[in-house]
Amino acid sequence: MTDRTQVPGVPVVGGGMATLLGTPVVATVVAGPTGAEGGEVTSSGSMVRLFLSVFAENRLALVGAATIVAIVLFCFLGPVLYHTDQVHTNLLTANLPPGGAHPLGTDNVGYDVLGRLMVGGQVALEVGLGAALLSSLLGAAWGAVAGFFGRWIDSVMMRVVDSVYAIPPLLLMLLMVTIFSPTTLMFIIVVAVVSWLPTARLVRGESLSVRTREYIEAARGAGVTSTKVIVRHIIPNVMGTIVVQTTLQVANAILLLAGVSFLGLGTPPPSTSWGAMLNNGLNFIYDGYWWLIYPAGVAIVLTVLAFNFVGDALRDALDVRLQRH
Repeated sequence: MTDRTQVPGVPVVGGGMATLLGTPVVATVVAGPTGAEGGEVTSSGSMVRLFLSVFAENRLALVGAATIVAIVLFCFLGPVLYHTDQVHTNLLTANLPPGGAHPLGTDNVGYDVLGRLMVGGQVALEVGLGAALLSSLLGAAWGAVAGFFGRWIDSVMMRVVDSVYAIPPLLLMLLMVTIFSPTTLMFIIVVAVVSWLPTARLVRGESLSVRTREYIEAARGAGVTSTKVIVRHIIPNVMGTIVVQTTLQVANAILLLAGVSFLGLGTPPPSTSWGAMLNNGLNFIYDGYWWLIYPAGVAIVLTVLAFNFVGDALRDALDVRLQRH
């Protein structure tokens, strides 16, 4: 005999409907011999298996995930296996075509393009991942507080978001880059500052819905502080939205960094990025030196597409309306 009741530690909504990553889950307690004690908790299907099943059905997502792994290994493990000097210039080997000791040729100051691609990818991935995590943290906190309290607090906080939204991200980023020294850490902070707005809006919308649920009202009625309610209930219930948005923000951060670097405001030499490599290659676009342009451009396109494919698949896998099992 099964007794449908509340499981300790699992919020119950409307007759046993709990929420995990924004997805309803029916929690059932199978009573033991004594009925009330020794029960075994089961669920209506494994959430992990359901998530992996939906994710695996998306072939583009699998290609994207494999591409991301390959790019990470290329950028961080590649320099260990393929040694190049990316600090000292050598004009005697400048603009060599691909072949021999330089599979992708050399640039105008003698740097090996393949090795340069690896170094530039490290900066792009570090800024992309770091800025995405920081912007998601800031946006999630801002949106959760605004959505939970509502009323005038929500109005003031969201008017701030709307005001910052009116400024083009690239323009704001260019302004900040000209003020602060261009380093990898600085780019992470700057990109995060201009990228947290979409996350704040999405989390705020989800929080407005979550705060009206029974277990939230029960927690507030029991005297639980607002901070604990936000951290323990609001944030976990909108985590699916945050995860998806973080994945997509990585691609946006890489594009922002590439755009600023393309304009000549990237990290100073000998450091580089894919955008800076594109900027340098454009100076020789009419000289036939295609290897100075295409490798960096292809790397940017592949990386951005890969993260977008994975982000779309995560959204589908975490969206209960698209789960067929």
